[in-house]
Amino acid sequence: MTASERIARAEEILLAEHRKSLRDASAYELHSALSKACMLEIAPAWRATEARRAEGKRAVYLSAEYLMGRLVFNNLYCMDILDQAREMLLEKGVDLALLEEVEDTALGNGGLGRLAACYLDSAATHDLPLDGYGLRYRFGLFKQKIENCRQVEVPDDWTRYGDPWSVRRDELAVVVPMKTGDVRAVPYDMPVIGYKSGKISTLRLWQAESLQELDFRLFNEQKYRLAASRKNQAEDITKVLYPNDTLKAGKQMRIKQQYMLVSASLQDMLRQLDAMGQPLEKFPDLFQAQLNDTHPSMGIPEWIRLAEARGVSFDQALDLAKRIFSYTNHTVMPEALERWDMDVLSSVQPEIARNLRRIDEACRRECGLGIVEDHQAHMARLAVYGSHHVNGVAEIHSELVKKTVFREWYEKFPEKFVNVTNGITQRRFLGLCNPELTVLIKSRIGDGFLTDLPQLKNLLPHIDGMKEEFLQVKHEKKRRFAAFLKGHAGVEISPDWIFDVQVKRLHEYKRQFLNALSILDLANGVRDGSIRDFYPTVFLFGAKSAPGYVRAKSIIYLINCVAEKINADEQLREVMQVVFVPNYNCTVAEKIIPAADLSEQISPAGTEASGTSNMKLMLNGAPTLGTYDGANVEIVAEAGMENNFIFGARVEELQALRDYNPRAIYEAEPRIRKVVDTLVDGTFPDPDGGLRELWEALLNGASWHRPDHHFLLKDFLSYQEARLTANRAYRDRQHWAEMCLKNVANAGKFSSDRAVEEYARIIWDL
Repeated sequence: MTASERIARAEEILLAEHRKSLRDASAYELHSALSKACMLEIAPAWRATEARRAEGKRAVYLSAEYLMGRLVFNNLYCMDILDQAREMLLEKGVDLALLEEVEDTALGNGGLGRLAACYLDSAATHDLPLDGYGLRYRFGLFKQKIENCRQVEVPDDWTRYGDPWSVRRDELAVVVPMKTGDVRAVPYDMPVIGYKSGKISTLRLWQAESLQELDFRLFNEQKYRLAASRKNQAEDITKVLYPNDTLKAGKQMRIKQQYMLVSASLQDMLRQLDAMGQPLEKFPDLFQAQLNDTHPSMGIPEWIRLAEARGVSFDQALDLAKRIFSYTNHTVMPEALERWDMDVLSSVQPEIARNLRRIDEACRRECGLGIVEDHQAHMARLAVYGSHHVNGVAEIHSELVKKTVFREWYEKFPEKFVNVTNGITQRRFLGLCNPELTVLIKSRIGDGFLTDLPQLKNLLPHIDGMKEEFLQVKHEKKRRFAAFLKGHAGVEISPDWIFDVQVKRLHEYKRQFLNALSILDLANGVRDGSIRDFYPTVFLFGAKSAPGYVRAKSIIYLINCVAEKINADEQLREVMQVVFVPNYNCTVAEKIIPAADLSEQISPAGTEASGTSNMKLMLNGAPTLGTYDGANVEIVAEAGMENNFIFGARVEELQALRDYNPRAIYEAEPRIRKVVDTLVDGTFPDPDGGLRELWEALLNGASWHRPDHHFLLKDFLSYQEARLTANRAYRDRQHWAEMCLKNVANAGKFSSDRAVEEYARIIWDL
């Protein structure tokens, strides 16, 4: 199909649905018409891919979230028609940039969901039989607003103008049984288009609906709210991603979500098995199910329920489960490992609670280890026991998985444990979001790196001749981000300053708190003259906190208070600016990552499983300012310690610090004491006591945590030294460009193409 034929088809759709021309259409009308035209074009290839995969072994990705971002540009890019579409529309007086107004597909939060999206992209590009299952959240996570320095959550109604990239499949709906009432799970299929491959994977998203739309008897009795209550209760299940679960009702809602995901997905796979005419015993030879973290681990007891309903014994069902499921672990922090109270589980799905107890008994008989302890179901233990492989997501993380959190399990089942380092899709996070850098790379080594990222190594001999062009590209991306930020948040920044970037979900272990305290210390140094010739820097943050995560929200408040104070100071604003970018999402990431000069990856060693923002920033030419943690270790191994800025205690040192006393550091270091005390000395207003709680958490401990649980004060001075080293290094523009380009050239390992191939070979046996 030619470009003009595609645009003509979009025009026909616009006329039929809205009675408008291209020039008259709104952003959402144009988006709908163009998307539907593309859906018509890809339909034969999508159907062919689906039919071919139905004949053989395939893998499915089970994930609570998929951070798909804005689909239209990515899909046009993967179809290799983005530039053509842009040119054809311009000829008709329409700027494709109008579609920047369109909402992101709000089905994810952070790295977990983006990883899932990247893996589906890579599988489609390289024709690996992998499809995804998830939930179709009505309001996604939330839209973040900043009011009075605080995060405010508002619903993200991403489908209010339609969802042209999804196909509702009523004929494939299934019933999910729950104690509170059965629910109808309706699938919506979303295409994941392979880059120039003609292959299309499917992301099947389940939407919860009621079996009964309206109770007419109650309605006729004028009990209107009761008449619709069952419908509303069912639909609530897929209203919001990660609902606040501080109370029992929230916990029940999360369990309902997780159970619906796995029950509907397994029922769907069993339907496909039946269509192939294969017995249940053949299921592991035809389907491999990857658990993306513990959210879908309820699939193991649900599989047993479904298998027993087909006449299989418990022991046979459990044996089959161990051949079907594999588990990706994303954390070694004990407090982050999911646990559910058995009574709460029973209140949602008593059969699942019963099967969990039976699995626990079988596990104890087999290896002496338990899954249910103190009336709590440990979902990570369930995932380890019920899977044939358990993988970490970076080399250091996989070793910690074996040595710490799952040490006893590793001793019993060493053959299960493997490593697959995370990866990102270079199509979206280089080709699409940084076309200028992509063109520069193509001019030296061709375009093979877009499907074979290790080809970037071929850049190494060309670096000396690319530096000036690279600096020009980087400045242009900074200029464009500055323009975006002015429109997005009303904030003006200079593209001539260093862009120091920390973008990731807000969590204490990610240490945005350390970054904020560090900025205060830098400000003190600039004021008193102990820091001289500080290269002007914009400190950029992007992060959302879970709605019920009180300390994380206090850190957001602190960052915005620091921003207000520094940005209003006449002396400081000549060399420093702090900006919290509101509503950080995939689309914002695609704008800020190419513009970044410095990549902040500062979690304490041994806490970040891998990270993927570090890879995206590396690929776009930002050296890492980070700890020896997660994939940072491998980034340094690939690109060289000399081309990054590594600081802080190593994991072995932190593990040995049994008597760590942050108060001793606080009392011995006046600089540290001064910035820490800003939390309680009236520097910033603290009407709800959130800043004092942060102070208490550092020095006295809070909740069940020991003081300074994430070693902020331990790493503080080392961080400052590395930060100032990076600031000085930036002045030598040619050497800085060389560091950046060596990071780009050595980013080949971090493609999701490599990661998915490893899953297929090592774990799924495809």
